[in-house]
Amino acid sequence: MARVAVVTDSTVDLPSPASDLGVHVVPLTVMVSGQPVDGITPADVARVLREKKTVTTSRPSPAEFAAAYQQALSAGAERVVSIHLSRQLSGTWEAAVLASQDFPFGVVRVVDSRSTAAGLGFAVLAAVAAAEAGGSAAEVQQAAAATVDRTRTMFYVDTLEYLRRGGRIGSASTLLATSLSIKPLLQMVEGHIVALEKVRTSTKAVARLVQLTVDAAGDGPVDVAVHHLAALTRANGVAAQLRTALPAARSVRVAEIGPVIAAHLGPGVIGTVVARQPGSTGV
Repeated sequence: MARVAVVTDSTVDLPSPASDLGVHVVPLTVMVSGQPVDGITPADVARVLREKKTVTTSRPSPAEFAAAYQQALSAGAERVVSIHLSRQLSGTWEAAVLASQDFPFGVVRVVDSRSTAAGLGFAVLAAVAAAEAGGSAAEVQQAAAATVDRTRTMFYVDTLEYLRRGGRIGSASTLLATSLSIKPLLQMVEGHIVALEKVRTSTKAVARLVQLTVDAAGDGPVDVAVHHLAALTRANGVAAQLRTALPAARSVRVAEIGPVIAAHLGPGVIGTVVARQPGSTGV
């Protein structure tokens, strides 16, 4: 076991199971009509949202994080780096920070990914690589933080209604007063969801998302994830275009968003996450 353990939360998207990477995952909870639902899938979330049922989420408790940290330390780790979805979107980061205070100073370090899904996942992967290379807790933390700084998340939603219901819409709320015919492109900026552009049709919005992703990737090596909820065909189309447009990309992966994030974005969402490698340039 690496001497630095990596912990994250269940909003993360990784290319392989977290357990195979040695990553500890602390789950958030999805509730339908006020009742917690174990084992809910993204498809389930899309279905109940279409049925107009209320879907909410809740953060883990500090005690759950403390238990995960203790488990990692008891298994042989000397330090823990805990990396989580944006503190602007959830109280998860705050709960992790509170739990870290149960341990001696410096034993647990908490990182805000300022994103979620693959945006969080790329930071976790960087931390795992640093830990497996024998890095110190500070080096593992820095590897995650540096990846956060090189990562950009953008997405298209069919409707802003689900973000509005969950209170996660941030400054993009200015778009709520626009015509229903406007299709919004959004992005993560310092952990906030903000408006990027307004496009007239969903087809044009997705085409513009592809171009913006290519611009963000630049000419150097990058890793790209294409996210969706109940829109696999469209996501595969976006990924195919990006593979052609980005010959230097190390990977372009398609993944459905997890149930927690699905609850706030709704069916039809298409998102891209670009993680530039050190030395690469992009917008």
